[in-house]
Amino acid sequence: MSIRLFDLAPDFDANTSLGNIRFHEWLGDSWGVLFSHPADFTPVCTTELGAVAKRKSDFQKRNVKVIALSVDSVEAHTAWISDINETQGVELDFPIIADPDFTISHLYGFVHPNASDRFTVRSVVVIDPDKKVKLIITYPASTGRNFDELIRVIDSLQLTAKYSVATPANWVQGDDVVISTAIQTEDISAKFPKGYRAVTPYLRLTPQPDL
Repeated sequence: MSIRLFDLAPDFDANTSLGNIRFHEWLGDSWGVLFSHPADFTPVCTTELGAVAKRKSDFQKRNVKVIALSVDSVEAHTAWISDINETQGVELDFPIIADPDFTISHLYGFVHPNASDRFTVRSVVVIDPDKKVKLIITYPASTGRNFDELIRVIDSLQLTAKYSVATPANWVQGDDVVISTAIQTEDISAKFPKGYRAVTPYLRLTPQPDL
């Protein structure tokens, strides 16, 4: 099975480093980030989990819960977390799912047989409060993820969910955004009182509306 954008994120029961959870219940009204790891005690994964722990406040202020997955046991996770804390200078306090039978990995399409049938790839799934899949990014096992980019995309997803805008190439917080083509030009001023700039009739930019 593989999931696609706007699918309902599959629910599941799991044993984690912080106890048993029911995924949808654990998410509650938050956004969620679920990311997979090929195995415990692997060097790239160690740096990734440390990077996420260092960004704890960034995820919290965006109402995002993070949860990792590896196909090893809870006991292995517990020992690995000690290594992560020591080597990365963090205090990792989000759950890591134990998935030794690959049930959740297959449910979310984290196993790519042409890459490996024994290890998961580095996938990231962003889920909104309605439990819909809003983003899927997949990296090969050899390439560590860019969590600055993940935060940037979450900012875009949350902004565009609230306003009739899109974010252009390389957008970051504070940049102008693109007004939806569904909005008629004569209606722009009422919706976007900060004004707008028409580059073409279909490319219209306005200051970020929530700043």
